[in-house]
Amino acid sequence: MAIFQLEIDDADVDRVLTAVSHNYGWQSLVPNPDYVMQEVVDENGDPVLDENGEPTYAAPVDENGDPLPREIDNPETMGDFTHRIVRQFLAEHVRTYEIQQARSAAIDGLNTDVTIGDPT
Repeated sequence: MAIFQLEIDDADVDRVLTAVSHNYGWQSLVPNPDYVMQEVVDENGDPVLDENGEPTYAAPVDENGDPLPREIDNPETMGDFTHRIVRQFLAEHVRTYEIQQARSAAIDGLNTDVTIGDPT
């Protein structure tokens, strides 16, 4: 497989990563996939209801009983995110170009003339 490389001046790397990450929606914090509210049940396995008759939920905890955070640091770094976005950008442009070429080739030489007569 061929390698496509870009060289960015050391002084500009943070600027490039920050700009791409900001423009394409990267977040430093993301929802914690382990943060799942647990329905509270009684000893019979029935839901414990609040004063409005709605089920109650308990915040999730870790194995030590400590509360889990709702958000965690994004496991995808700005650098990884930027690389993914650049790959996606290139793939989308290749796809768009090749679809355009295929449509053009399909239309070339296509006879769209129709002869319609008036029977009267």
